[in-house]
Amino acid sequence: MRLTWWTLISMTRAAYKPFLAIFLLTLAWPFAGLGQSARGTLLVAVEDSAGGRIASAGVTITLEKAGFSRSANTDDRGEVRFESLPPGPYSIAVSANGFKEKTSQVTVSVSSQATFAVILGPETLKQTVQVRDRGPSLASQPLETTSSTINTVITAEDLDEIPVSARSFANISLLAPFTAPVEPSDPTKARITAVSFGGSSGLNVDLSVDGGDNNDDYIGGFLQNYSPEAMQEFAVRTSQFGADTSHTNGGSVVILTRRGTDEWHGSGAYYYRGNALNARNALDNPEPNPKQPFSRQNLVGTVGGPIKPGKLWFFTSYEYIHENASIAYNANSLSEFNDLQQLATGGFLPNVSSIGAIPSSVPQPYRETLFSSRVDWRQSERSQWFVRGSLDRNRRQNDLLQQGALPSTGATTDSNYYSVLLSEQLQFAPTTLGVLTLQASGFHHTKVRNSTIGEAFDFPFTVNFLTTSGLETFGDNQFATAITAFPVARDQQKYQFRYDVSHSRGNHAMRFGVNFIHEPVLRGALAGNAETLFSYPQDPSFYVANSAALVNCPNPLPSSPDPNFPDCPTENASGASDGAFSQSVRRLGLYAEDAWRVTPSLTVNAGLRYDTTFGLFVASGHDQTANPALGAPRAAGSTLVSGIPHDYRKAVAPRVGLAYAPNGSATTVFRVGAGFYYNDLAQNGWVDAFRAVNNFNLRNGSGPSALIDPNYHTPYALTASAGFEHAFANNWRMNITYEHQQGVHQYRRYEYTPGFGIPVNAPAVSLFRTDNRSIYNGLAVQVQHKFSERFEVTANYVLSHATTWGATVGELFDYVNGVSNVLNPFGPGDHGPSGEDIRHRFVLVGVLQLPWKFEVSTLSQFESARPFTMSTPADVNGDGVVGNDRAVVNGVQTSLDQFRGTPFYQVDLRVSRNIALGERVTLRPFAEFFNLFNRQNPGNNFVPDISALPTPVNDISNATAFCLNASCTQTRPITSLNELRVPAGALGDFFGPGTTVGIPFAAQLGIRLSF
Repeated sequence: MRLTWWTLISMTRAAYKPFLAIFLLTLAWPFAGLGQSARGTLLVAVEDSAGGRIASAGVTITLEKAGFSRSANTDDRGEVRFESLPPGPYSIAVSANGFKEKTSQVTVSVSSQATFAVILGPETLKQTVQVRDRGPSLASQPLETTSSTINTVITAEDLDEIPVSARSFANISLLAPFTAPVEPSDPTKARITAVSFGGSSGLNVDLSVDGGDNNDDYIGGFLQNYSPEAMQEFAVRTSQFGADTSHTNGGSVVILTRRGTDEWHGSGAYYYRGNALNARNALDNPEPNPKQPFSRQNLVGTVGGPIKPGKLWFFTSYEYIHENASIAYNANSLSEFNDLQQLATGGFLPNVSSIGAIPSSVPQPYRETLFSSRVDWRQSERSQWFVRGSLDRNRRQNDLLQQGALPSTGATTDSNYYSVLLSEQLQFAPTTLGVLTLQASGFHHTKVRNSTIGEAFDFPFTVNFLTTSGLETFGDNQFATAITAFPVARDQQKYQFRYDVSHSRGNHAMRFGVNFIHEPVLRGALAGNAETLFSYPQDPSFYVANSAALVNCPNPLPSSPDPNFPDCPTENASGASDGAFSQSVRRLGLYAEDAWRVTPSLTVNAGLRYDTTFGLFVASGHDQTANPALGAPRAAGSTLVSGIPHDYRKAVAPRVGLAYAPNGSATTVFRVGAGFYYNDLAQNGWVDAFRAVNNFNLRNGSGPSALIDPNYHTPYALTASAGFEHAFANNWRMNITYEHQQGVHQYRRYEYTPGFGIPVNAPAVSLFRTDNRSIYNGLAVQVQHKFSERFEVTANYVLSHATTWGATVGELFDYVNGVSNVLNPFGPGDHGPSGEDIRHRFVLVGVLQLPWKFEVSTLSQFESARPFTMSTPADVNGDGVVGNDRAVVNGVQTSLDQFRGTPFYQVDLRVSRNIALGERVTLRPFAEFFNLFNRQNPGNNFVPDISALPTPVNDISNATAFCLNASCTQTRPITSLNELRVPAGALGDFFGPGTTVGIPFAAQLGIRLSF
């Protein structure tokens, strides 16, 4: 731990000092602990054999092998509530006058509110243990009769048994209804699989680990990765989570790490995947090209146990990933590269005489280390401490490289994450707890380009149906693609102080608290060096065969296509600028909530939360008054922007829910609830406005013309849910839930050009507003069954619909959608399904024990096609903006996400066998099969640009036919929009392991030794 702390100190000494002061003060604070959302609640009801409640019964709960216990007496209803419990297996001892003492077992899950009934008999009767709780698996979660939260708990056993292709906790969280996989949308965070909640892009989700914040405050989504071996369990909450949860308008994932106990325990595992075990990727590497080389090995080890039994414990996990992937160039790319070499040696590429040797494939080695260590200390019966340190370090070479681009366009990417969390809890009254969480975390990311010659060359074959990203064939890739602009550097340093209090009195279980986050460093940089981009309308093979097309080009070259020289390249030079963006942000959240047991059958969960931010719009120490783009529209007579944005101070979020268990039933519950949820974490769309301030400071006036609307409103979602859950006597359970989410004040980007919304003498400007909105409706049916210890299954089906407003991208809640026409920002064609609108989704997970100790488990996903938009680089709307217009086909403009990809089917299977080597030692060899039936799954990853189709269209402004030859003298009419659907390359290869774009069949072999 000392090493981790000093690493953090070296990262930011000045910012560490205030946290160190808080840390030292906290050592003397008598009550503190793990964040409320990472703990569970247990309601114990004590009854006699006739069903009558027993008041004043003594109840003691003890966390097994961990030295943690708590005692209290039942109230006049025969109930006692234990708040803020560390998840794990508990023994419950109950005693009452005139009744025989009884001991039972129960498991408390993370972020759960379990109800457990203990039945006492007269002292003369022999008692049997009756347990109404879950076993440690997905299919036997507790039926929470006092909670209105829509919650799914996933345990370490689930992570160990279910085949998980990327070994990411996010993969298995997809088992929760109303979630779905999405492609990781940020290559600065390698291998962080995203999870869509309610049709969103997955960037609007709150993730906490042991109560500590683990959110990316720049682009949104998850930040630091953790090995599944480090996790005890986690909860996936899709709706109606309590007021103690902040910064999400989609969903919440709560993770609890593993701890040591009085028994020594640990494991060692090895996972292997190789080229011979994987099928060919038909999207990126089709026949007859050489099969891409690939190998990956995971080495995993854990150990935990007592340093001093009953007093001090530790647990440590380590995982190392050694992967050798590659880009195998296809025959067409190699041919074009050779022709490009001829152009260079012939003097036809400005300032370039050679492009060097052309390889047949380019390696992409990836290395990652995941480490976590935790020490728990039982100071006394009332006071427990723990400290955890975790790190994630990874490197990838030739990153951002695609099949149509030479190695010069790649980069070496390094990402380093650190987090240290300290917690201490004290029960300073029988029904009152204070909870404090302190955390320091850091993230440092760099991309070092393979080439810095100051030039880039762009040819059509680079952007084709085999690759969805990468705009440059040779030279300096500026990391600006059809998807986004990728930072070449990022830093995030965060210090968190969270304090919660829980108190039970009578029929009320109250909580209140504060969460303060000091983020002195939230910065990054886009490439800002001088660059000259040469864009060629034809491929190198064309110019080799028609060299006169380049000889006759004008000098200097035009900056836009010239109809008099249709085959000549364009030349656009950008001067050096300050690409950096920087913020220093503080976030404050306050909340209060109450779980009121109105009757034994009815519980009201009511809460109120307030969040605000300080310094959200201050960039490099200056607010937006320093933006040079602010004065130009005013000088031209524009009233587009009247001032600068300020931190929003009205984010008051009430939440209320009801849980009704008829006649105090432990097997049936009805839930209903509604609430407001605010989230301002996704700020990547504002980068241009922040960079503009930097360029003002440099006084070069070359910064981007970008502004943030002064009428800023923190985006929020209004959610409502209703559900019914019933546990049948034969270990079957059904859960039916409806969710509604209405997004309000979401981000949008307006592109104003002279004469369209601003005066003709005003400069063009990008304006960021919070005026978008969206709607999600979903109905989920989940069925679970556990048959003894030999078979268990969980199946859920979700029928849903998600819509929003956008130009060519339609994402819910968090993404900065564009506007097609600034004069009509809510035009009919701009409204449509979100990119993650999945009408039908079915997930099946099951574990089956076979004879001879074999075990078969599956994780299977089936979903209907997701939508995508067909855009065009032509200025169809005539507003001077290129790239925000949807394609026009046969005189009719297509609408937002009008097209649909293909249904997604993937069946993953695992076969294993436990071999006992002793009383406590088990060896488990296993084989995992992903995409068992090798189905091609392009998802909605189809060619999104009508000008990039493999068979060109006759007119990108109004496509009516396909061109059958280069001169387009032979054509075939377009009779159906489905003819424009062409699967694209696997986006997952660009950002990391694919999700919505499925992987081809892959097998993984492994062995695990545990004790």
